[in-house]
Amino acid sequence: MGISEPALRTLVRRGVVEKVARGLYHLSGSDSGEHYMLAGVCARVPTGILCLLTALQYHGIGTRLSPEIWLAIPHGQRPARVGLARVRFVRFTKTLLTAGVDEVKIDGVRARITDLARTVVDCLRLTRSIDRETAGEALRESLRSRAVTPNSLLRMARECGSFERVRAAVEAVT
Repeated sequence: MGISEPALRTLVRRGVVEKVARGLYHLSGSDSGEHYMLAGVCARVPTGILCLLTALQYHGIGTRLSPEIWLAIPHGQRPARVGLARVRFVRFTKTLLTAGVDEVKIDGVRARITDLARTVVDCLRLTRSIDRETAGEALRESLRSRAVTPNSLLRMARECGSFERVRAAVEAVT
């Protein structure tokens, strides 16, 4: 925002600004939005993509609340020290870093998040990280609410290289 480091220290000392985490500050007494922690994590890791359980919560699907923020990063990238919240890092290949990823603003911070079809496909695809009950609930609820269609899920599954697994799950539900 163009504030010098000495001026920022003065604002913190006077209580006008609060330090949230390394390099992150916000106005004291300002209302933290619903997704305040997500915004902070996205500001600290701008290359990350909110995914899996965090994306399900953001899209309003499922009942499982995760105590950690799920963030996808490229293979080979070291996980950043966030210091703001517990973050669970997942590594995606180059193709998976772009397919079904939307850019949104969360509390004024640019963030990347998997769309709902991609999130459901990832839950079905990554059974080592997400239990089958949670993945099944995400599939059933997203289809029931008509937020996704079977065709959109299968198209996304083909892009992500997990067509057969997702096709079997969609056929079992429909």
